[in-house]
Parts: sequence; structure tokens; C-alpha cells
Amino acid sequence: MRDYRKIKVWQLGDDLTVEVYRVSADFPREETYGLTSQLRRAAYSVPANICEGASRSGSKEFLQFLYIARGSSNETQYFIHLAHRLGYLHDDQFGKIEQQAQEVGKTLTGLIKAVEREAGPLKRTAARIVAWFTLLAATMATKSSISV
Repeated sequence: MRDYRKIKVWQLGDDLTVEVYRVSADFPREETYGLTSQLRRAAYSVPANICEGASRSGSKEFLQFLYIARGSSNETQYFIHLAHRLGYLHDDQFGKIEQQAQEVGKTLTGLIKAVEREAGPLKRTAARIVAWFTLLAATMATKSSISV
């Protein structure tokens, strides 16, 4: 078991999440259940998945959560971009938070590559398949709850 607090990308993701909460507090009220919620969820999903994956015993399980964290990292970057385009983030806010989000993404990619080398090709493929099915199930559950 790894100590997630010592993982550099967890620290960066935690800092980014705090910044996301800070800047999104000024988003329009009508976005409370829209972009504000989506951006915050995507942001805190990154360090949360790293934390959960770090608690797993094997590299394959850790990788599953790192792949999910990478997807959330990409979502976070998109929502930051969208918030800027909609005028919810000023240029200076956007520049700072975009740079943080990109650093999280790059650092996370580096960690994934290192753990993939440690895990080997078979465990890496298995982890990707499980992560893909996990995301698919979550997407389908979200769509069914929206259409109800």
C-alpha cells in the first residue's frame, strides 16, 4: 500500500481542486448544478482516484484508478476551457488554473507510464479494460438518472 499524500500528482491534484473550488464560487448561480458542479466533481475525482488506487495492493488495481483519474483530469481541463469561453474565468484566473491543470495531466501521465512499466503488458491491458468498463457503467448510470 502506498501513502497517497507522498504522491506528487496527488498533491498537485489536491491543490488544483482547492483552486477550482475557489474560482468556481464566483460562477453564476444558474450554473450551481451545471458547470460548477461538473467542474468540481471532475477536479476532486483526480486526487480521490489516486488516493483510492494507492490503497490497492497491486499495480494492476492502482493503474485502473490512475486511468480513471486521467479521464477526470481531461474533463477538468475541458471544463476550465469552457468556463473561460463563457466568461466565468478572467484571463488571469484562466492562465493560472489552466497551467495547474496541465501540470496535473502531465505528471499523472508520467506516473501512469512508470506504473505500467512496473506492472507489465498483461496487467496493463487488464487494467485498461476494467477502467473502460467502469467508465462505461458510470456513464450509463448517469444517462439513465438524467432521463428519469
